[in-house]
Amino acid sequence: MITPAFELTQDPDFLTIIIKVPYARASEFDVYFEGEDFKFYAKPYFLRLMLPGRIVEDGREKASYDTDKGTFTIRLPKEIPGQYFEGLDMLTSLLAPKKSRSAKPLVEEMAASAELSEEEDEEFDWEIEQTPYKESAETTLPLQYCYGFGNMRSGVFQRLQDELSDVIDIKDPDQTPVDERRRKRLAAEAAKFDPDHYLADFFEDEAIQHVLKYKPWWVDAHKKMTALQGESHQEHDTHTFVVFSEEEKAQLRKFTNKSYLLDKRSRHRVYLGLIDILLAYCYEVCVNEGDKNVESSWNVRKLSATLCWLEANLSIHDVLVSFGRRVLCYPLHRHFGLVTRAFEDTVMILQLGKAAVLKCLLDIHKIFMENDPAYILNDLFITDYCIWIQKTK
Repeated sequence: MITPAFELTQDPDFLTIIIKVPYARASEFDVYFEGEDFKFYAKPYFLRLMLPGRIVEDGREKASYDTDKGTFTIRLPKEIPGQYFEGLDMLTSLLAPKKSRSAKPLVEEMAASAELSEEEDEEFDWEIEQTPYKESAETTLPLQYCYGFGNMRSGVFQRLQDELSDVIDIKDPDQTPVDERRRKRLAAEAAKFDPDHYLADFFEDEAIQHVLKYKPWWVDAHKKMTALQGESHQEHDTHTFVVFSEEEKAQLRKFTNKSYLLDKRSRHRVYLGLIDILLAYCYEVCVNEGDKNVESSWNVRKLSATLCWLEANLSIHDVLVSFGRRVLCYPLHRHFGLVTRAFEDTVMILQLGKAAVLKCLLDIHKIFMENDPAYILNDLFITDYCIWIQKTK
């Protein structure tokens, strides 16, 4: 079965679901909906959604098919007229059935979100000798040696020694506790700081002043949100400040839905890691004026101690100081104006809410996916962040 491309919109009385099913037989399709449950089937497409609000069958529901575009448009009445359905753009979280409670630290809810992929035909040596990897190392390491999203990974770099030096600065993270990582990071930053480079950028700052004038998409979105803050709550909710592209929607559909059971301490550090990653991303967007280049992946991971040193920050203060130090030590442009600009941009993104944060995370995911071997950081951090942010409060 193929999960089709889909999107949801709403007005005060109706929920509209648009499903793209090219080459499906329009005469042979089934639709089922009741309460929060929605199911659609048109061979070879299948879609099941758990909606954030209840819908009802009362005779006002309508469905139409556009043969030219290959899209079904299904219009369903809300059980409570005027109710606002939250999170209609959080596509991954809509795909899964409701989560069940479990004591396990990570519960995967397998959703109908896996798309069929056409792999390139190429010869592969199926007789290659294999060495089974023993999983015991991942389950026996103490917490202070763990890393990744929610400190849920360990033993990863024992398998990836060749790629290690090109992705992170910490050597042998599986044998380096958190406190020692921090000491080594501070020492490396102190050794790297170049007063001459800093002074040159401070006094000859024409290029920096130019990039500081760049306005990314979230600046206009934040202005629109601020302008509407004095208006009614309902009007504010229904106004869309963040729009996902078709490519971003395709990214969301490829993720497998999971539930993350994090304790208070882990959740706190996940939020701090998110701020650290967003700061590095905002610097990258500013200095390259929204364009991507070969240095984009390096900028994001080098300026984030969370990514580069597998740092587990303890406070907002730690995050801001760490980011400021790294901006003044590593990239081409080392100017404190870029630090404060990244602070301001990150605040705007957070104030715009989950959709804005998710849009940035999807861009980071794409940057790392296109850079070998930075894709490892997607497996350790960014993919989980993309899924988790859709469900967090």
